[in-house]
Amino acid sequence: MLQYFARRLMVAIPSLLGISVVLFTVLALAPGDPFEELATNPAIPPEVRENLRTQFGLDDPVHIRYLRWLLAMLQGDWGYSFVSRVNVDDLILQRLPTTILIIGSSQILALLIALPVGIMAARRPYSVFDQVANTLAFIGFSLPTFFTGLLLILLFSIALDWLPFVYRADIDATGWRWWWEHLRQSIMPVLVLGLFQGAALTRFVRSAMLDVIRLDYVTTARSKGLPERTVINRHVVRNALIPVVTLMALQVPAVFGGAIVTEQIFRVPGIGSLLISAVLANDTPVIMAVTFVLSVLVVLCNLLADIIYGWLDPRISYR
Repeated sequence: MLQYFARRLMVAIPSLLGISVVLFTVLALAPGDPFEELATNPAIPPEVRENLRTQFGLDDPVHIRYLRWLLAMLQGDWGYSFVSRVNVDDLILQRLPTTILIIGSSQILALLIALPVGIMAARRPYSVFDQVANTLAFIGFSLPTFFTGLLLILLFSIALDWLPFVYRADIDATGWRWWWEHLRQSIMPVLVLGLFQGAALTRFVRSAMLDVIRLDYVTTARSKGLPERTVINRHVVRNALIPVVTLMALQVPAVFGGAIVTEQIFRVPGIGSLLISAVLANDTPVIMAVTFVLSVLVVLCNLLADIIYGWLDPRISYR
């Protein structure tokens, strides 16, 4: 198991290096200048701007700048934000836990919705429950996250005044009050992402269950007199979850993309809002670091999916 994990990690390292080369090259060749504001400011001499460009190595060739960035990153130096005037790693460490909390909670909510609803719909295909579940699932993943986010704000924040629609990191409270306020302001972002992903997963769980439930070994298990719950839980669900895990791993980039939009709607101080503000300000060190961190999270999620395969299906060897 440990050797398998190490081998997969060694395969992931060249992938991350290739991703970093592409990201850095695209950002280096993109139009725009992080010191454009200084160039248009008559109070700042042109020599100051040129000295800053020389100091940060912006006039060097792209491959030299990339190697310098890579060596610095491996040593723990992720660069310096041109806008915030702080180290990039400090900015990311301030924002990343909030994003992981929101995304992780939304994925748990999506699984809590998709698994029972998809399994029950597959056990009773074309029933009233199945038709209602399919209709709601179609509606759920057809509506974009920014639309459902605005609907929740109108309903729970403006009409009912139950939940805050602006996420505040600096809550003036302690103890249980602090936890309760954080929970209240996390409900709507988690609902937006969780319902969207849960709707798509529900359809996929139902389809995977219907494919497995008709196989011969399931009929054999029933003919041996096993209880229906044992047949479903032990022989059907476990094998049906393999393509579901694959789908979840492939949808990780889309999940982060949806989280970026959701963070903008609810003003969540996460890594997505940091990326948007860095793009608008042409803060290339922050853009590079944030996109690379998101790439690392995507690769790690796919690595986790490979490990889960072996647990779900013992025929998959780790050797």
